[in-house]
Amino acid sequence: MRCSDNTAENMVRAMDAIRRAAAAGAKIVCLQELFRSRYFCVSEDYTPFAMAEMIPGPSTEALQSLAGELGVVIVASLFEKRAEGLYHNSAAVIDADGAYLGKYRKMHIPDDPSFYEKFYFTPGDLGFRTFKTRFGIVGVLICWDQWYPEAARLTALMGAEILFYPTAIGWAEGEDPQVCRDQFNAWQTIQRAHAIANGIPVVSVNRVGKEGNILFWGGSFAADTLGEMIYQAPHDKEDVAVFEIDLGRSDTTRRHWPFLRDRRIDAYEGLTRRFLDSDL
Repeated sequence: MRCSDNTAENMVRAMDAIRRAAAAGAKIVCLQELFRSRYFCVSEDYTPFAMAEMIPGPSTEALQSLAGELGVVIVASLFEKRAEGLYHNSAAVIDADGAYLGKYRKMHIPDDPSFYEKFYFTPGDLGFRTFKTRFGIVGVLICWDQWYPEAARLTALMGAEILFYPTAIGWAEGEDPQVCRDQFNAWQTIQRAHAIANGIPVVSVNRVGKEGNILFWGGSFAADTLGEMIYQAPHDKEDVAVFEIDLGRSDTTRRHWPFLRDRRIDAYEGLTRRFLDSDL
């Protein structure tokens, strides 16, 4: 969805979209990253901190009521105020009976032109997490996390049956069209690779619209356990899509491509180091 400067309006529109998805048969609904507001990280400004809220808090309470009414699981990305001067980019997971199951705090925090998230967010300290919902074991990672195979792998190893990525990513205004295509293809390819490497479906939900000098590229999609595309949203307009994902395919995929079986866990200690210098 596109977002305005009015957080109350954005919440109403998001809840309306959840209702439409549920009416079309959705069982799990994922909202985009920081759906309550425009993507304020395009600049460094103290004003947006006033929008942050506790989790659980007002937004999760409203979504809990809606989830219980509709019988759907909701994954909601929120600007979390943990304490005075301490903030996170987090995602709350609400079960289909309205129960708050917990939150994931974004682990990888970017600091790039127009994505100044380190100014706003403390890196997550809850680790990678899964949530047992009525409709499956859900793993949630957020935006910049999607570029890291370690995050997808560890979440999968914790039993996730499906990975959700609430996202806010786009093209810089005036960027070369070929560069835009390459960036989008890289973004989609690496997430499809997570699906293949772990034998689980991946769903990525991105915002649309122009904010600051960023044109958010939409293109929300779902990929199955072999990385095949189940659905892709348009780049330039809002979209509510409902599609079926067979969680039972993971077992078949992993039997034929037993990547988890063949992992050399005795040889991966180097992953805990920043870089493997050749002279050490």
